[in-house]
Amino acid sequence: MIPSEAGADRTNGSVGAVMFCPHHLIDRRHAMKRNEKICSISSSVAAGLLAVAILAGAAIPVMGQQFSADLVANKDDAAAAMGALRVSGAKARIETSALPDGFFLIDTRKPAAYFVRPAARVYMDARQSSPLTRMFIPVDPDDPCRQWLAMAQLSAPIDLATWHCQRDGEETIAGHDTDVFRIAAPSGLSFVGWIDRARRFPVRIKTADGTVIAADHIRDEPQPAQTFEIPAGLRKFDPQALIRRIQQSDVWVEPPASE
Repeated sequence: MIPSEAGADRTNGSVGAVMFCPHHLIDRRHAMKRNEKICSISSSVAAGLLAVAILAGAAIPVMGQQFSADLVANKDDAAAAMGALRVSGAKARIETSALPDGFFLIDTRKPAAYFVRPAARVYMDARQSSPLTRMFIPVDPDDPCRQWLAMAQLSAPIDLATWHCQRDGEETIAGHDTDVFRIAAPSGLSFVGWIDRARRFPVRIKTADGTVIAADHIRDEPQPAQTFEIPAGLRKFDPQALIRRIQQSDVWVEPPASE
């Protein structure tokens, strides 16, 4: 190629043309068209790589932290250990000293709550086995009432006219900012919850009888996924199905009709 022509290419072309121009081509017009096509592709690739780099460096919102804690109940200046708590995202596992042969698994996304008894090789719907499964649950700190209501409905039918949930200010607990919510419900099921926004979880609950249950000694640490799964090989136990089978058997005696 004539030096003056090469200089003309570098002057009229883009930066990409200087980098990618094949100088051995004889047809200058064909070379310019090819350069434009290559430069266009190179620009697209560069833009794509830039977008990937930006996304890679962007902060991804955390849906829920992983942590473990001890559950401690306080009433009338007396403290008592209640059990242990593990949380990962929308899932929670609660172990209580009152039911040492099993543990509770909670998933607020489904929603679902089970009581698992590994030694007996069974699991069942938690229902009203423990009030902890409708209070100590992962929540959306901007709208925790939705999750609390859903879990309450799992344990028993709820009359929406008698169930109320509302925000009641803020409070700092152990150096962490919390939002306070009050839940009014019938049959002594009312409670107050203090939600740690960073952990997306109530770290303190005050029940209707004045008992304060707190998540103490919180440890922010990874939780094994299998901790929140029902072990393989367990069968689901349905108490209502058992009652129906007994009623259909020869041992069932119909109770006398009330006069």
